[in-house]
Amino acid sequence: MEEKKKSTMRWILEWAGQKKMDYVWSVILGMGNVIFKIIPYFLIATIVRMFLEGNKDFNTYLKNSICIAISFIVAEFCHSLSTTLSHKATFTVLSNIRKACFEKLARVPLGYVKDTSSGTFKNIMVERIDSIETTLAHIIPEFTSNLMGPVVVLIYFLRSTIDWLFGHYYPLLLVFILFWMMIDFKPNFEKTVKATKDLNDAAVEYIDGIEVIKAFGKTESSYAKFTSAAKDYANSFILWMKKCSIYHALMMTITPYTLLTVLPFGAHYVENGTLTMPDFILCIILSLGIAGPLITAFSYTDDLGKIGVIVDEIVGILDQPELSRPYKSMAVPKDNSIELSDVKFGYHDKEILHGINMECKAGSVNAIVGPSGSGKSTIAKLIASLWDVNSGSIKIGGVDIKQMSLMDFNQKSHM
Repeated sequence: MEEKKKSTMRWILEWAGQKKMDYVWSVILGMGNVIFKIIPYFLIATIVRMFLEGNKDFNTYLKNSICIAISFIVAEFCHSLSTTLSHKATFTVLSNIRKACFEKLARVPLGYVKDTSSGTFKNIMVERIDSIETTLAHIIPEFTSNLMGPVVVLIYFLRSTIDWLFGHYYPLLLVFILFWMMIDFKPNFEKTVKATKDLNDAAVEYIDGIEVIKAFGKTESSYAKFTSAAKDYANSFILWMKKCSIYHALMMTITPYTLLTVLPFGAHYVENGTLTMPDFILCIILSLGIAGPLITAFSYTDDLGKIGVIVDEIVGILDQPELSRPYKSMAVPKDNSIELSDVKFGYHDKEILHGINMECKAGSVNAIVGPSGSGKSTIAKLIASLWDVNSGSIKIGGVDIKQMSLMDFNQKSHM
């Protein structure tokens, strides 16, 4: 039965380890931050209502003003503590990801490491992992909590007639824009990731080979490969941003103007007598209060798409098959003879060796000959244990190399 693929959030919580509760408390405190920032709007509306009703009790106004100040102070305290906890958990996640990747590379076939450019590993394990720090540290507490604030206000709005328009049509418009922005977001971002890898590989190849390039006068042709990769990188980002920017601009433009629906329809209901003036003023003040949290939440939408792609890259390393070797050798080779029995092997589902049988006696000199691509170097790599055979066996001194620990194998292969 095929194992169910883990979601991005499950991977993050797994990497968080004992710090996952820090994320939970971070979200709770983040919600407290938003709630205490919305409370002042209710208090301001209460003050305005008392003023319209002719209340001249100065102590009542003073108490509400003090409550407003306290709410803002508590909100800032919650925000500070929330981000502190989320950052601690995030740095643990990043540390555990890097440790897992480095430990994994020590266990996978060396052939996989050699066949993958160092630029790719460096890009994933340094830049890519670093790039999710801001997302994890802020998006988990702030995205969830900033969506909660508007939900609380909308629930309050649903008590009156004006709330049907503001509580449904306006948010639905924002959701519709967000939906269209997220369509094909992941494949488009994956293209930019591939372009970034190609640019890194081209840069590493160009710099590592600059001595040979200059010696043989290949500067122009080699540099052309790098410039081509750089242009592809720039074009992929430009196309990606073109697709997202129009929707993002629409959201950032529409979100602050909540009064476009509240004022005309509210005035209409006040005129008809279905909405009182104090309630109308409260609706105006609260509608202004939800713009900030919505803008903050929407500012993280592109990061949500990015983190899934980056986690897939990391998991791509962690899911690589490992060399099948025991911690302690099951047997000790009697000599340095090599024997291949019905060995089959292939790269990327393409079989290269089709049942190879071969024997090299200890102390003898042997040569493997054949046309290019016939599998000569592949046989050498399998004997050196850079890969594991798909089927068959390779024996050194009569012992299958899969029964030897890597330490004993390395010692024997250097004798």
